[in-house]
Amino acid sequence: MQLTPSVLQIDPEETKQKITRFIRDYVTKTKAKGVVLGMSGGIDSSTNAALTTLAIGGQKTHGLIMPEKETLNKTDISHAQQVARKFNIKTTSIDITNILNAFYKSIPAFERSNRKAKGNIKARIRMILLYYYANSKNLIVSASSDKSETMIGYYTKHGDIAADLAPQQDLYKTQIRQLATHIGIPQAIIRKPSTPALWPNQTAERELGIEYGKLDLILYGLENFMETEQIAKQLALPLKTVETVRKRWLGAEHKRRMPLTVKLAFRTVGKDFRLPYDAEE
Repeated sequence: MQLTPSVLQIDPEETKQKITRFIRDYVTKTKAKGVVLGMSGGIDSSTNAALTTLAIGGQKTHGLIMPEKETLNKTDISHAQQVARKFNIKTTSIDITNILNAFYKSIPAFERSNRKAKGNIKARIRMILLYYYANSKNLIVSASSDKSETMIGYYTKHGDIAADLAPQQDLYKTQIRQLATHIGIPQAIIRKPSTPALWPNQTAERELGIEYGKLDLILYGLENFMETEQIAKQLALPLKTVETVRKRWLGAEHKRRMPLTVKLAFRTVGKDFRLPYDAEE
């Protein structure tokens, strides 16, 4: 196998059709009135919102724009609103600053200097708001996660990954860009640096130490059982870089699984006791 950008090429129209059919079928089977999702103004959330609208219509798609003071970026808000207008998505804007401050003040051991713990609170507050709207309006929550970030665990456990469905989770970031271009996401959104926006000036590629084009090819090689030495040689990268990505991929498995339990019974929830979403009551 040759690790060239061509291995990550998708048929964007076929991919769009598969994802929109998946979303439409899920909403129908769960008897929900629609979908609620976060809209950060980034490529992943914008693509997710657009695909959901193409699947079930803008009137059944509810986007939450949830800025906060510390990481406020007016361009991101403008981009989210631009996508909402273009795809006729209903939106609600919620400044979560006061909610966050209330949390910070209520935690006896809270340390503002612990950037990671503080940042994860933000992602989990947004999840709480999404599920509030889902519960109160009979909607299902859709996550915007892509395959690159899911494989290496670059997200908040029980935060931005928490959802009822994740339609584009089997697409690498570079493939999301292809799909986004095909469905008409503005190029300004596609080209700008990705960021979780959990603290000021945070960008994904700088934090990960590698650009997505190379990361995706490494992950693709690992997905297809290639040895790290082979991947490093083909991509002309230091072996240490590839092994670091592999270590991060393996170390994040706990984020991708249901909570672990001991198998004690004939059928165990989350392991071999699964039911279809449209099972008869």
